[in-house]
Amino acid sequence: MQISERAQVRRIPKRAVYDRETIHAILDAGFLAHIGFCVEGQPFVIPTLYGRSGDKLYLHGSAASRMLRTLEKGAQICVDVTLVDGLVLARSAFHHSMNYRSAVLFGTARKLDDPQQKIEGLRIISEHLIAGRWDEVRAPNEKELKATSVLEFVIEDASAKVRSGHPVDEEEDYGLQVWAGVVPLELKPGRPLADPRLAGEIALAESVVRYRK
Repeated sequence: MQISERAQVRRIPKRAVYDRETIHAILDAGFLAHIGFCVEGQPFVIPTLYGRSGDKLYLHGSAASRMLRTLEKGAQICVDVTLVDGLVLARSAFHHSMNYRSAVLFGTARKLDDPQQKIEGLRIISEHLIAGRWDEVRAPNEKELKATSVLEFVIEDASAKVRSGHPVDEEEDYGLQVWAGVVPLELKPGRPLADPRLAGEIALAESVVRYRK
């Protein structure tokens, strides 16, 4: 990716990564983004789901959403996706940290008005969250599409930052009788809970079966 002034990592630059493969991998492993934007000088950060296709993210929400109405006007956006992989426990309070993968993206978005483009954007978001689900459910109807805004965010420049491994302590602290190491963290699906209003005995959806695996 282009290493621009705004995307350049300055704090611990050795953890910076700028290649598309790494940035795309982080985006594909996550599904929750935080969108930063300003309205009349007031900054806001809003969490939202997304889907990725190439160097584009697709965002959606209510047509009345302040965030989407602001972004569709071409406002500059900062998007962050962070995955926490573990707590790093050091021998000193100062050197505690966490293992993580994060991507920060910059660019602008455009509103998709064409119904087929909107549907495709919604499909990309759905497939990003749980592959195969889109084909198992009813497609959006005209009323639902009218009530929904879909934005296409083009990644103009971006950077990733990654930390892995054990704590890095002061050399004199390695002899302390203090446990140090990493507590791994992971997000994983639990046992699916069926809606009590299912229309009869319905087998678990194939998309959910694959997702659990």
